[in-house]
Amino acid sequence: MRELVALGTASQVPTRHRNHNGYLLRWDDEVILFDPGEGTQRQLLMAGLPVTPLRRICITHFHGDHSLGLPGVLQRISLDRVPHPVHVHYPAGGQEFYDRLRHATSYWDNADIVPGPVGAGFAVETPAGRLTALPLRHSIETYGYRLAEPDSRRMVPALLAERGISGPAVGELLRAGRLGDVALEEVSVVRPGQSFAFVMDTGLCDSVFALADGVDLLVIESTFLAEDTELAAQVGHLTAGQAAAVARECGVRKLVLTHFSQRYPEPDRFLEEARKEFDGPIVIAEDLMRVPVPPRR
Repeated sequence: MRELVALGTASQVPTRHRNHNGYLLRWDDEVILFDPGEGTQRQLLMAGLPVTPLRRICITHFHGDHSLGLPGVLQRISLDRVPHPVHVHYPAGGQEFYDRLRHATSYWDNADIVPGPVGAGFAVETPAGRLTALPLRHSIETYGYRLAEPDSRRMVPALLAERGISGPAVGELLRAGRLGDVALEEVSVVRPGQSFAFVMDTGLCDSVFALADGVDLLVIESTFLAEDTELAAQVGHLTAGQAAAVARECGVRKLVLTHFSQRYPEPDRFLEEARKEFDGPIVIAEDLMRVPVPPRR
């Protein structure tokens, strides 16, 4: 299963209907929690999601609405005796904030929490693909994340039959790349890998476009509407129209807008503005919403 679960979709201030940020990506067996804001542990409960499958936590920056839920999630990982290591990625310049959140209160700390500071050139291989990060433009050190699955190959039954290859020999050919005088490329086609990008709290910059380039699913902040474009630029945020323009220019397949300011009570306005820039699928994120990754091309 590959899907995004929006646990919280507010920006700086939560509302009666929107919790602080929190986004869980289920990508087969790799489960990644992004930006756990205040109340994330309860939102996981409301969504029917345990912490046990979590393998990785990614924090874009150390503003409270993106990180104050980290202590509760880490403590729950210990309480539930999660048996495997859980990696936590965060801006390296915010080490002091991470250390405070990691041990914010006294609790039975028996989990294997592996810190993974993010800096220039960050990249790590995961079972889901390569996870990379790029610096964004905000008031403090902030990174966006991109998960990219490598391309693979899909066997073509008709071509295998022409070469007389069947049964266990197919697996051997796939592993070795060649079976006798038959190369893998002769009986298969490329199976493009899927990709995902997570872009929060930033003004427009080159990294936004690099992260979003060609992804199947883009989760991106749209804190403001066009009427407040100047304010958005001042505080390092995007409007719905700007976020949608990024999706259009980058060839994104599905766009998820989130991180909405409490000043706008009508979420339909974000869709109206975004639709002027992007004609692909647009999701206006709501708390506890599940968004499937588009089917493989």
